[in-house]
Amino acid sequence: MRTRPLKVALLGCGVVGSEVARIMTTHADDLTQRIGAPVELAGVAVRRPSKVREGVDPALITTDATALLKRGDIDIAIEVIGGIEPARTLINTAFEHGISVVSANKALLAQDGAALHAAAEQHGRDLYYEAAVAGAIPLVRPMRESLAGDKINRVMGIVNGTTNFILDKMDSTGAGYQEALDEATALGYAEADPTADVEGYDAAAKAAILAGIAFHTRVRLDDVYREGMTEVSAADFASAKRMGCTIKLLAILERAADGESVTARVHPAMIPLSHPLASVREAYNAVFVEAEAAGRLMFYGPGAGGAPTASAVLGDLVAVARNKLAEATGPGESAYTQLPVSPMGEVVTRYHISLDVADKPGVLAQVATTFAEHGVSIDTVRQQGKDGEASLVVVTHRAADAALSGTVEALRKLDTVRGVASIMRVEGE
Repeated sequence: MRTRPLKVALLGCGVVGSEVARIMTTHADDLTQRIGAPVELAGVAVRRPSKVREGVDPALITTDATALLKRGDIDIAIEVIGGIEPARTLINTAFEHGISVVSANKALLAQDGAALHAAAEQHGRDLYYEAAVAGAIPLVRPMRESLAGDKINRVMGIVNGTTNFILDKMDSTGAGYQEALDEATALGYAEADPTADVEGYDAAAKAAILAGIAFHTRVRLDDVYREGMTEVSAADFASAKRMGCTIKLLAILERAADGESVTARVHPAMIPLSHPLASVREAYNAVFVEAEAAGRLMFYGPGAGGAPTASAVLGDLVAVARNKLAEATGPGESAYTQLPVSPMGEVVTRYHISLDVADKPGVLAQVATTFAEHGVSIDTVRQQGKDGEASLVVVTHRAADAALSGTVEALRKLDTVRGVASIMRVEGE
């Protein structure tokens, strides 16, 4: 066993970073045995040096992350700063100085993953990022290593714990969106500004990373269709229950039937209660992977939080450290297929549309005709009326998003349609 330690620079020491430092200290002997050499926390770069960080030696604290990376003795850098800059510059600086990188930065990887992989390859270093997608859940490595000999056709999952907590509370208690969000905020699941979560930005970044791995093609954040969940209402959940469904914010990645393109999207959707994802409660994450040979696989667990995310970071640290001792590198970017990402308009799925209509004869026939004229086939219809007003719920067979959009625009022009109360996709069937 090598006695000279591998030196680690920790960039960022917030909720995740402090847990990484704690585990590196408390599990030092075990890590040494698993790696084949000691790992030593050699420096911790932070913005606010005066903040007390329990378990972190104050002598390791610095505000100059660049100098820490350039000092010449660092073997591995752990980046848990988040955001685009200065994280991007620091990761590139690490590669330039012969340092492998472990990152939890989903936003940066979704935006600039290709360039970062290229820089890692150019300098013969590792870039690992298990913690960027689903917290403690082993997902990135199984997809890019364990399933490397298989063909993944579809990935569908809950990849944001905050949104799942909110939707679960709306489902189980009948609470409205704002009430459920307030509870999530009080419990620490939602940030003071929850936009990144509830508008789907966080999930979209993770979707871009997973799509690239699953389909061996480059998928950027801008390629992912994104729709938030702030308009989901108690009435939507009532409709879902009548269909034997619940509502989840899903990341859905698919390979086209002809294999010539892929799609990547994030949006709320109704899923049958019989689907495994329907039972994912509270702030948990779960990802359902469909592969040709392996069949259907589901990965489940805590998707956020200091300790769970630190677990994924430390797993990557062990892998990268082993590679360092073997003078090797792990798998890099695989983008050989170069498949185009199809626009949302070409995505085919089922839809649940709730309309406010006049309660008079002929309305249903008029609505049905409009669907038929746009090539959208109706599966079921439910109508309720009272005092001259009525609600009409239409569930379609599978149809292209563009065709459904054209149908809805035409429905809005009918004098018997007062408004479109909600439109939601139906998945998982």
